[in-house]
Amino acid sequence: MGKFPKVAVVILNWNGRKHLEQFLPAVVASTYPNLEVVVADNASTDDSVAWLRTHFPTVKLVIHSENGGFARGYNQALTQVEADYYVLLNNDVEVMTGWLEPAVQLMENDPKIAAVQPKILSFYQKDHFEYAGACGGWIDKYGYPFARGRVFDTCEPDAAQYNDNQPVFWASGAALFIRASVFHELKGFDEYFFAHQEEIDLCWRLQLTGYSVWVCPASVVYHVGGGTLPAGNPRKVFLNFRNGLLMMYKNLPRKGRPATIFVRMLLDGVAGVRFLFSGKGRSCWAVIRAHLHFYKRIFSQKRGQNATKRLSELNGYYPGSLVWAYFVKKKKTFRVIIDSGK
Repeated sequence: MGKFPKVAVVILNWNGRKHLEQFLPAVVASTYPNLEVVVADNASTDDSVAWLRTHFPTVKLVIHSENGGFARGYNQALTQVEADYYVLLNNDVEVMTGWLEPAVQLMENDPKIAAVQPKILSFYQKDHFEYAGACGGWIDKYGYPFARGRVFDTCEPDAAQYNDNQPVFWASGAALFIRASVFHELKGFDEYFFAHQEEIDLCWRLQLTGYSVWVCPASVVYHVGGGTLPAGNPRKVFLNFRNGLLMMYKNLPRKGRPATIFVRMLLDGVAGVRFLFSGKGRSCWAVIRAHLHFYKRIFSQKRGQNATKRLSELNGYYPGSLVWAYFVKKKKTFRVIIDSGK
């Protein structure tokens, strides 16, 4: 890399003093020569801000007056950060030496690559992929996200089976490299999403605009995960199901959209019944609430757009049903599912 473009690593923090203490030093010590580290605090009630001012006075602080979630928190913060590339990094991510250079180089080589994610491994099980993005996100016919190395709750061991740069459908918000100009061109994240799947929505819009999204496994990070809302939390269930439907309504072409969303809602209903019979009544209610909020949203505000590209024309698309492949046909790994869909 000749001239080094400016990179800003922006960490959104909410009551994460413990994570900052553990993981921020390695981020600040990154070897990339033209780097700014920013912490955007989402109205924390712990001592995160005081601790940062004492221990990392050179780290730029952006302080929000209220917690607007992942989406608004980053949108507001990034209006105050000047850089060629943003790296949106969770506060519970451990970075490796040289983690920035390969991904930035990949983007420098192709101006149509708008977003990139690193290989994301589990902090607690370092030879396994981590739930939030693994080695690059895909999506199925009915809008269910999965990843190279992670399907639903099954995370594969990392045996270098996905070590190639690849175009994907979505890049994880846990460690998201994105061109600053494109982020602002697309007006950032949809703030109504609050948190969960807003990065998938953004990547979908990137592809509809003619950009591509890639994974760069030469860049490696380790993610703790579940720091803000743990898996199975009814609030998390609600956001995932509601936002998944909204994302489809926004980005699918109008032709065929009602039928696709109808099938998705039936599959969501099956998931709700599974929650109920597993003793997770609050999660079942969260699915019902998600559907009610989806109806309310689309009737109160026009959200759809006439997308010019079908899902099948985009990178990282699986033409079958992930639910059918995983739960009925018992195909548990990414490669087995993709090969069965060819």
